[in-house]
Amino acid sequence: MEIKPLTMLSRDYVEQLLFGIPFFKLVKQQDAWQFELLLQASRMVSYLPGEVIVRRGDRDKWLYFLLKGRLAVYVDDPLKGELVNYVTPGEVFGDLSQLVSQPRTATVLAEPSFRESIVLATDANIFGDINSTRPISTHTKLAYYRNTVHNLRWKLEVYRSLHLQHPLANKHRHVKLYAGLKDTIDELHALYEQAQALALLLLEWNREFGALAHESILARDTDTL
Repeated sequence: MEIKPLTMLSRDYVEQLLFGIPFFKLVKQQDAWQFELLLQASRMVSYLPGEVIVRRGDRDKWLYFLLKGRLAVYVDDPLKGELVNYVTPGEVFGDLSQLVSQPRTATVLAEPSFRESIVLATDANIFGDINSTRPISTHTKLAYYRNTVHNLRWKLEVYRSLHLQHPLANKHRHVKLYAGLKDTIDELHALYEQAQALALLLLEWNREFGALAHESILARDTDTL
């Protein structure tokens, strides 16, 4: 692992990587100063193949965005469990534990088949309380939570498409969409509540996949006896 403060890197290089992240690209377009504040709260970290980025059970303040490479997600110990998902460039991870104030629920490591994986780690404390407007503004928070809700719904739709008959398959569709005035504090609160509800559902899916993987291992081991 190599940690690099953004001030040590070429600005053109940093922006080129960050513009692959919809949230950062939008903030840059909306408010250059807010973009600068986010950069000040961030650092770039590169990982060699197989290195752990996030370990299940840990507590930390970081929110991660994958810039380059690919990451493997395991609900259980990677040496014992089975792969349940991948993180690809442009995706955010580590957001679930921040949303629901829980320890990390999965272990994420740099995919061994990629020579290098690079992530942007942002101190989640920069966002502050949902009602605060400094240092991060309401408009920037709206951009973040709109993006978060979109990503969570997309991930839940993927699970649904793979397991249409599962009891969890349609639960996320019952989480109400916001229908009020846009660009308001009311929308921000609604998005925040949606994000928390969707995060809890995604955690349920992840636990379910961990249980399914465990059952698969047991069945495989039994077959070899």
